[in-house]
Amino acid sequence: MPDSRKPVTQMVYASAEEMLFGSAAKPLACGNGVLIGAGQVIPEVNFTLPPMSIREETLPDVRQRFREMVERILTRAVQQGLSAIVLELEHLYELTLHPDWGALVTADLKQLMEQFGQRYGLRSALRVTIADIREQERPPRMRSGQLFATMLTAFERCAEAGADILSIESTGGKEVNDHALVQGDMEGIAFALGVLAPRDMEWLWAAIVDIAHRHKVVPGGDTACGFGNTAMQLAHQELLPKVLAAVVRLMTVPRSLVAVEMGATGPLKDCGYENPVIKAITGVPVSMEGKSSACAHSSPLGNIAAAVCDLWSNESVQDVRLLGGYAPAVFTEILAYDCRLMNTALEQGQGKALRDLLVLSDHYRDPQALMLDLRVVYEAGKRIVEAGDDHYARTLAMARFAAGEIRRAVSEGSIALEPREERWLGMIEDAIADLPEDADALRQRADMNYGSLYIPAEYGLNA
Repeated sequence: MPDSRKPVTQMVYASAEEMLFGSAAKPLACGNGVLIGAGQVIPEVNFTLPPMSIREETLPDVRQRFREMVERILTRAVQQGLSAIVLELEHLYELTLHPDWGALVTADLKQLMEQFGQRYGLRSALRVTIADIREQERPPRMRSGQLFATMLTAFERCAEAGADILSIESTGGKEVNDHALVQGDMEGIAFALGVLAPRDMEWLWAAIVDIAHRHKVVPGGDTACGFGNTAMQLAHQELLPKVLAAVVRLMTVPRSLVAVEMGATGPLKDCGYENPVIKAITGVPVSMEGKSSACAHSSPLGNIAAAVCDLWSNESVQDVRLLGGYAPAVFTEILAYDCRLMNTALEQGQGKALRDLLVLSDHYRDPQALMLDLRVVYEAGKRIVEAGDDHYARTLAMARFAAGEIRRAVSEGSIALEPREERWLGMIEDAIADLPEDADALRQRADMNYGSLYIPAEYGLNA
């Protein structure tokens, strides 16, 4: 597969002050006349099935349940007076493992969206997020084997069936990162995020962008959900230090940036809390999730996550009955309220005031929220660009910068850490200081603990 990566060499925005929700330096059009990042924040509704079996004999019921969900979502959107909406079909594993099933559901939903467009003038776009099924094998085969081939086929089928945006939450390097994360081992985390993950991103996104271009659809982007959000949820359960989750958050930026360097145009996917940094560097529009994604998970980033969003998402919600209706339709209404407030602020010339309040309400409540402070976001982007095109150099720069920003906030009294967190911050600083400058040297050290967990050839590495 040819190397088509175009490393970024400069920041698109001149300062953090230029960044704002609803506005991207590189807006895009997709679907049925949906303009993203062109002056308004648009809801992106993510929905999923209640617990039910997905088999060949139940496929008619599965398709009908998806149709009912989307019809209720679109009806609520019309009732709320929305002029545009993005829907995300996030594949359950079965829909990717059986590409024709995913394509059938995609076609069903796209047909409904087109009907609502004709009947009510509702502009819409459909994002399809393919599941990374490669991780079902251990050690996973990232570039070869039936699972990889099936996954690419799923992209093809869904693009043919009507997807407007293609995305994935890829997992290259996760087989090492999971083990390193629970041990709090910066060496293993740095190897997973700085060496393995970006190599996989280059290979995978070359293929996805090729598929998207051939079918004339949008190559959206990737997320580090399996890395950064895993750390965030473990920290929420007090199984991991918050300061470690915060450092990991910025360390995920370089691997996710690779998708854009390979040709992804955004909108980057909602659960990528690294997205604001990538937007600062590249100007692509981003989807974000926060307070209105509490249906899916808790986070310390409920307000600050909206500061520079272009799409505002609920993350995912099951099709269960609430007093106000079925949950996906209810969350469509909640997102409509959120977007209406942001868009009214833009119309009244108060967008930056609201943006700053969103930041101020969260940024010192948790070290993880500090990583989304716009000053930190912009400076992180600058450090990545200054580090050059080497993946590991960028990741190491993010580790150092994140730990330094937390230490600065603690020293200034902006953030108060519990004694356990304070001790961990010191250990993380020491571990980062001990990391080698060279990726090959890092691999030699990491392989002593993690060499059996991954297949070097599947990352283009020598055995």
